[in-house]
Amino acid sequence: MDRRTFLADTGMGFTGLALGAMLARDGYSWENKLQPQTGRTHFTPKAKNVIWLFMGGGVSHMESFDPKPALNKYAGRLASETPLGDVFDTPFFKENYRKFALGERGLNLRMYPMQVGFRKRGRSGIEICDWWKHLGDCVDDMAIIRSMWTTDLNHSAQAQFHTGRHVIDGCHPSIGSWVSYGLGTRNDNLPQYITMGYRVHYGCGAHQAEYLGPEHDGVAINLDSKNPLPYGRPERELPQKDQRLQFDLLNKLNRLTALEYPRDAKLSARIKSYELAFGMQRALPDALDFRYETQDAQQLYGLDRAETREFGSQCLAARRLVERGVRFVQLFNGCEGAGEWDAHDFLQRNHARKIRETDKPIAGLLKDLKRRGMLDDTLVVWGTEFGRTPGLETERQVREGREHHPFGFSVWMAGGGIKGGIAHGATDELGFHAIENRHYVTDLHATVLHQLGLDPRRLTIPGRKRLEIDAGDPIREIIA
Repeated sequence: MDRRTFLADTGMGFTGLALGAMLARDGYSWENKLQPQTGRTHFTPKAKNVIWLFMGGGVSHMESFDPKPALNKYAGRLASETPLGDVFDTPFFKENYRKFALGERGLNLRMYPMQVGFRKRGRSGIEICDWWKHLGDCVDDMAIIRSMWTTDLNHSAQAQFHTGRHVIDGCHPSIGSWVSYGLGTRNDNLPQYITMGYRVHYGCGAHQAEYLGPEHDGVAINLDSKNPLPYGRPERELPQKDQRLQFDLLNKLNRLTALEYPRDAKLSARIKSYELAFGMQRALPDALDFRYETQDAQQLYGLDRAETREFGSQCLAARRLVERGVRFVQLFNGCEGAGEWDAHDFLQRNHARKIRETDKPIAGLLKDLKRRGMLDDTLVVWGTEFGRTPGLETERQVREGREHHPFGFSVWMAGGGIKGGIAHGATDELGFHAIENRHYVTDLHATVLHQLGLDPRRLTIPGRKRLEIDAGDPIREIIA
């Protein structure tokens, strides 16, 4: 502690001394305050930026990227009546399932047939469901991981997918915040971590930095070039010179306070936010102004159609933002409530509609990045919190849907030094357990960090012990 801070604290008398001692005991002393990273990578990176696409509610792997024809063969039978009737009595189940709430969904399932056809796509011949009409054209650039697993059976898994921790473990930093903390910014006039779409709020936020400090939170923006940030513009127009004087005064007052509390993370974040806000008033509206995009480019993302315009605009904005140096852009789709992909009822209608909304925009993003030469160093990640069950819960009225399923599901990655045209890992015959090359969600995080030149085990925080599972292991088989 420096002399000025010591005097400020002791100036509060015995209360200040006692409070300081209590905070130090709980790990909040000034010596334990987080020190920022240098921004240097640990080794040579293969990617500079990440575009993270998250589908809220739980996408069915059997109706997207992991065909299971055995479901048709055993349709209508109970799980106990199939060759995999012992799925609840395996080491996989005991490793995955972490029960923590009353009234959780049952797992006594009646097999439910596949709701869409699959066919081989691209030179690689990887099977993708027929609903992905446009994304199927990009399969040779994608590495599909069919063996993800997690431990949360409820929608707080949305936060677990981003932080690696179950909700009962408390709040932890998101993957985007770790990237922000580890690498810093490439553009002083734009946030290093941006989120778009209705954001996840189950459990702890999927966009928050927690103990890394608020300056590493994801910054939410609106797709409105005239007003992209809440309170991002003055109430009335001001000459730039006058506004600069206002920012300078605020900065001076904040820094006077910072002399007393030089390691106050919230104050430091506020000072940086004011400095960033001035630059963003021009840089961010420019990044979100699509007027200079060609008609062909806008059609590529589906901006000419009502059902794809919203998500297509997010995908186009993501490309423009990483083009300008934003490290991590996170797009949330269908995350209102429990999540629009949460197809307990009428799965065929639900997934067909949601895929129509996102198929062309995502394919357009991959194609646009590739033709601009940006896919080489931009890593695109598509994910969801868990998959769906192979069958229906027998105690529920049958309404043609699937339940929550953390035991095995699919995600994919493309660009940024990732191999294309491969399907890695596997679930069992019914799509219940990930059985081959199993990967907990932090393996996905570790792969992202590795491609950016960061070793998750070296991203350490004084006073914050991380578990081995927090770090994960890069998925070497999909790295080019």
